[in-house]
This record gives sequence, structure tokens and C-alpha cells, in this order.
Amino acid sequence: MVMVSVQSPGAMVRSEEDLGPPWLRPLLGTSFFVPCPAHPHLSKNECNLFCLGCADAAGALCSYCVPAHRNHHVVQIRRSSYHNVIRVSEVGKLIDIAHVQTYVINSAKIVFLNGRPQARPGKGVTNTCEICCRSLPDSFRFCSLGCKVLVDYLPHIFLFLAS
Repeated sequence: MVMVSVQSPGAMVRSEEDLGPPWLRPLLGTSFFVPCPAHPHLSKNECNLFCLGCADAAGALCSYCVPAHRNHHVVQIRRSSYHNVIRVSEVGKLIDIAHVQTYVINSAKIVFLNGRPQARPGKGVTNTCEICCRSLPDSFRFCSLGCKVLVDYLPHIFLFLAS
């Protein structure tokens, strides 16, 4: 059996706009909840904010960094089970989060930023994330924004089995 990788006929070379908003990939790749390098000697300097206007240039921000971004759109990243999450109310109006599993934590609806793969699905699991295979309720296709981005914004690649 030979595995062949073929690009789908509908997947053309995509422009930068097709890859999502310019802040999305930097947001997904940023390390949060680390001490702020610009304010190392101040208390409560944990970086849990992200400026969508500056995106890659600014990286994660602490509360002391925010005044320099006062006219920008800054979102807060939170933690749940040691993973980064964002409130649906903050991100849902900026990008399409359809088919991404949401959770309610402290009465706020959230989505995880990046995938959380499981070693193997449990017994009786009928639906898993299309990217990382995490168990999901039937109405969802992705466990996180990062997994959805891999399918929605990058060219689709299909594997065909040939005998």
C-alpha cells in the first residue's frame, strides 16, 4: 500500500488575506502567562493580554504595557486546565468560530486557543477533532481555534490510499 499526497483541485495558491486576520497566527503562537520582559521588577507583571493591532510586534502584554496600546483592540487570554483560552464574546465577533467546541467556565463561554490532543479516544467516542483527534460532542468539528485554522485557512491536503 502506498500513500500519496495530492492537493485538492479547489486548493489554489492562497493570498495572505485568505490565511485569516493578520493577528490570528501570532495570537495562536504567543506564549502567555510568563513574566513581562519590559516590566521584570514590578508585581503582577504576568503577560495575559494581546494587542490585535500590533500582533506579532508586541507579543504578549502585561497590564503595565496596555497604556501604550490604549487605542488598539486588546484581548485578554485566560487559563483553563493549564491551557490558554479566550472568551467567545471577545473573539466571536472578529472571526468565525463555528464548529469549534465552546465551554462555560466561571459563567463565561470560552474556546481553547490551541489543540489539546488525547492519547486515544475513549470507548464509544463517535466524534473527534479533525486535526488532533480529541473527543468532541457530535455538533463540533474542532477542539480549538488552532485546529480550525489548520483546516479553514491553509490549503487542504488529502491523502489517497493506492494499492
